[in-house]
Amino acid sequence: MENIKSYVQQHKDRFINELIELLKIPSVSADTAYSQDVIDTAEAVKESLSKAGCDLVEVCDTPGYPIIYGEKIIDPNLPTVLVYGHYDVQPPDPMELWTSPPFEPVIKKTEIHPEGAIFARGACDDKGQMFMHVKALEYMVQSNTLPCNVKFMIEGEEEVGSKSLGWFVERNQEKLKNDVILISDTGMISNQQPSITTGLRGLSYVEVEVTGPNRDLHSGLYGGAVANPINVLAKMIASLHDEDNHITIPGFYDKVEELSADERAEMAKAPFSLEKYKNALNLNDVYGEKGYVTNERNSIRPTLDVNGIWGGYQGEGAKTVIASKAFAKISMRLVPNQDWEEITELFTKHFTSIAPAGVTVKVTPHHGGQGYVTPIDSIGYKAANMAYTETFGVPAIPVRSGGSIPIVALFEKELKSKTILMGFGLDSDAIHSPNEHFGIFNYLKGIETIPLFYKYFVELSK
Repeated sequence: MENIKSYVQQHKDRFINELIELLKIPSVSADTAYSQDVIDTAEAVKESLSKAGCDLVEVCDTPGYPIIYGEKIIDPNLPTVLVYGHYDVQPPDPMELWTSPPFEPVIKKTEIHPEGAIFARGACDDKGQMFMHVKALEYMVQSNTLPCNVKFMIEGEEEVGSKSLGWFVERNQEKLKNDVILISDTGMISNQQPSITTGLRGLSYVEVEVTGPNRDLHSGLYGGAVANPINVLAKMIASLHDEDNHITIPGFYDKVEELSADERAEMAKAPFSLEKYKNALNLNDVYGEKGYVTNERNSIRPTLDVNGIWGGYQGEGAKTVIASKAFAKISMRLVPNQDWEEITELFTKHFTSIAPAGVTVKVTPHHGGQGYVTPIDSIGYKAANMAYTETFGVPAIPVRSGGSIPIVALFEKELKSKTILMGFGLDSDAIHSPNEHFGIFNYLKGIETIPLFYKYFVELSK
């Protein structure tokens, strides 16, 4: 324990500077303008794994961006840990809301991170958390304390639905064979109270298009006489929730898992201040499905949210038109037992059915994935809890996350192994938002904690 602490302190500045260099590369997978930057990041990840001590590192071509595979096999008879992460990042928009350029990382002190945090797109999601594993491997190789085999699979399309990952996993099952999968792409309750994510929501993401007249029309000459696609779309979206914020799509809740009162009581033990939550978001009140508290609404209940809506004139000044088309992007977060493809079909059928005469509706599914729950009595969970307990001084609390990592269900289906989600980010780290950041404490604490997972996983596997 003291050895890893000493190593981290000795190499602290280098660890931070190496991460900063990685964060400078704008690996935005959603925008083809950044294609070369994504590829450059893949090469940088390959180089970092080689330097950390992997005996084999490959840039594996896929139908999309490459997957970086690395391994260090010390004994085929020992357990194997497969580390998953991603090197692509979300688009930085809206740029004007950043207090410093998103791809020019800077360290700033905050109330939550008095020791400083790295502000940059991808700092927490997921370059910073992925890079913790690279540095943890470096320590274990340098100190000759790696107790088992390790494999890395780092992809470049997570932020656009991991389109090529399934293709790669299906074709490389023997190469990816493992005893447990380790991912740091989640968070924890606080820097004083670690937690392990035991549940993830699934996802169905669609785009809708409402078309009225065959061209934009003068709103004076045609207003009131033809259906306005923007007005219609707004009404259709509003009808998707009732007065209790219950989703109105027929069949949507048929397979929703209802947690018992005991399970809900266990969840309620996690530290949570509603006032702090509202203050952090500058809200005067929370909002959501009737009958559930905030931490249940954003984890064990399904949701439907509009992620973007547009149509008509949006330039400076006025242009009095009835737009020919209106669009929206809609995501549905799903709970275990809800099948994302089935939900997408239910949405499409319902949304099309509620369109009034005078417009046509097109629903385009983008991507999705299944929800996931991991057992807390597994060897992997116990090893993670022991690791957190040793470095933080208190046991981790199991929590269900509102986020989605669709590849976790894919891994269980294809590789037949459980995933342990050891996240070190905080809710306040603004992932997917302007001013994303990752605490120096969290980054270094992750490097310190991860080798202990390996240690305890091997001990418990005997």
